[in-house]
Amino acid sequence: MAAFALTRFSARCPMRRLLTITLLVVSALGCFAATASAQSTLKSATSSFEVDIQKNVAYLPEGRAEKADLYLPKGRAAGVRSPAVVIIHGGGWSGGKRDAAREINIGTTLAQHGYVGLSIDYLLSTETQPSWPQNLHDCKTAVRWLRANAERLQIDVDRIGVIGGSAGGHLSALVALTGEKDGLDPAAPYGEYSCAVQCCIDMYGATEFADGKGARWLLGADKSADEKNRRVAYLTTYIDAKDPPFLILHGTADELVPVAQSEMLAAALQKVGVEHELLIIEGAPHSFHLQPAQKDLRPVVLAFFDKHLSPRSSKPRSP
Repeated sequence: MAAFALTRFSARCPMRRLLTITLLVVSALGCFAATASAQSTLKSATSSFEVDIQKNVAYLPEGRAEKADLYLPKGRAAGVRSPAVVIIHGGGWSGGKRDAAREINIGTTLAQHGYVGLSIDYLLSTETQPSWPQNLHDCKTAVRWLRANAERLQIDVDRIGVIGGSAGGHLSALVALTGEKDGLDPAAPYGEYSCAVQCCIDMYGATEFADGKGARWLLGADKSADEKNRRVAYLTTYIDAKDPPFLILHGTADELVPVAQSEMLAAALQKVGVEHELLIIEGAPHSFHLQPAQKDLRPVVLAFFDKHLSPRSSKPRSP
């Protein structure tokens, strides 16, 4: 992913420094409580689910090459309905794949703790062909596909979240922030089902594109130089008080997407009163998974999903 130059929240601005300090303090307190809760859950469990991974699942219409991988918790009782999470890979909107190390780490972690995970491929941009808005349509179709297959997969249709890193973080946030009123829900397939998610985890995704470098791969060279055209992909374009809760993760050593991008998102959510947590990981680079060397993020991530997608009613069956 290209680096992003920022036009707002100058580092010399005292208000930004005050906002950043406030966000860090609030986030630290919230994440401490969430971590303690999740660690208690992890330690108290005598066993975790075994994971069934189903590869190359067709979730898009016939003729599309992009597929998905399902991560299913084994051993659920017949009456259990599990929460589900769509996993969106990164790669600058022009690369990446559903079964990269980060996505396997996330999907396995979720399924081990009772969640259904769906890690997806989506339309990628090329030098001559941008992918917007089809890439977002694909991500929203994945949410609908989970609802359309809820009975077979034992999914609670009212408990679906989304998580992604880098470009996948940006797309995940757009899934959570946009709706039918924004004109970004695809007409089909599964048009009878909602694209809405109940929460989002954005891992070091872009919030705004202050120049054409980052937007070129997403929107195309003809639009990337024009801020009016770029604004269609800004997260801040769509934020309002009705948006679902967010957990935002970002490393201080990220050289591709500045931490200020996540600070900007947190500030915009704060302004309209959307529940959110911003966790800045000291020393973490770009593109980490849930177990970077700097900090085990699984407790925080599981606590966030537990809070907003359950409490889970399922436990593994005894052998």
